[in-house]
Amino acid sequence: MNSDTGRAVFSTFLRSEFSEENMDFWLACEDYKKTAPSKLMTRAKQIYQQYVEADAPNEVNLDAATREETRQNVENACPSCFNEAQRMIYVLMAKDSYRRFLNSKLIQDLSQTQTTAEKKMEMKNCDCEENRQALSGGA
Repeated sequence: MNSDTGRAVFSTFLRSEFSEENMDFWLACEDYKKTAPSKLMTRAKQIYQQYVEADAPNEVNLDAATREETRQNVENACPSCFNEAQRMIYVLMAKDSYRRFLNSKLIQDLSQTQTTAEKKMEMKNCDCEENRQALSGGA
């Protein structure tokens, strides 16, 4: 989650599983924490309506208690009002989607591509060393 590239690849995987709303919600919560105090209420309602309320366009999978706690928090919007919901979605992604992601064809293909690229770089570096030695008379 700390890497832009890692998040992008994981988001691609989530999209293939029709669960990209989890990453979108997590990112919206991260962005929300940086919202100017004067805009917290408006932004909190937008996030709530987009991801948290029942039948939201991009509804995330939260238990009823967390959904209700978040609804109440949004009424008094503060930078931490989505913390528990965000934590639950993070845990859901970590325990469920991320495990499947690590075993997915997408990550296996990326790993294979990276390994092939690394081998090519090693061979290129090796060729450079041989050329350097030849040019310097083997010394």
